[in-house]
Amino acid sequence: MPVTITHIDTACIILDINGFRIMTDPVLDKAGGRYHFGYGSISRKSSNPALTADEIGSIDLVLLSHHQHQDNFDRAGQAFTRQVPLVISTQQAARKLPNAIGLAPWEVVAIATAKVPGLCVTATPGRHHPAWLPEFFTGKVTGFIIAYAGQQEGVIYISGDTVLDKKLHRIGQNYRVDIAILHLGAVRFPYLTGFSKYTMEARDGIKLATDLRANKVIPVHTSGWSHFKEDQGQAKALFASSAVGGKTIWLTSGEETVIG
Repeated sequence: MPVTITHIDTACIILDINGFRIMTDPVLDKAGGRYHFGYGSISRKSSNPALTADEIGSIDLVLLSHHQHQDNFDRAGQAFTRQVPLVISTQQAARKLPNAIGLAPWEVVAIATAKVPGLCVTATPGRHHPAWLPEFFTGKVTGFIIAYAGQQEGVIYISGDTVLDKKLHRIGQNYRVDIAILHLGAVRFPYLTGFSKYTMEARDGIKLATDLRANKVIPVHTSGWSHFKEDQGQAKALFASSAVGGKTIWLTSGEETVIG
């Protein structure tokens, strides 16, 4: 079954599985905006989406790792999502979005489509904050496992915005992972919480990909905002010199890449 991926911006991708089109974390605002994430956290957007809403066209499903931060769900992304028939996200997001299903970690929802028989989405754990900071400061997040009939090499895993956490180890224990799409960027707010991270950096992504024994590793959420503190060139060099270097695919925004 053909699978392609197109990077739009930040963690926003289009995953096309045999014509069934899934978008993650819709970010479609133009560069230059300043955004407040709460509790004094501020960021400026420096990247433009590779495709406009009209160029993207219809989407069958949105997988939203969390709704509360605009680097993953901005104004234009929210407007676009209102036209999508189904959103899967956290239970907190489902209370805010009329077309959303909210899942707790390890809950599963089946999606009926003739294009992808047996399609189901499982929510995975995520922690979008340093261990010492209470969760309510950043809110809940989720990752996703996409499974369907005929997957010979394993499932597709999308990390969502999370730091490297021991709960993620269970994914590799319970699933054979073919494609791991990892949100990186080493998000930090030095003026608030010093060197504490809110997402993985390259070294964390390498560790997780190794633990999952993924066949293909696709980093996203690596640049485009002032609160992303890891240089993308440095991240690429670290992956290239690692044990997963030969498995890593760096996407060119706006270009469709065949991955399955």
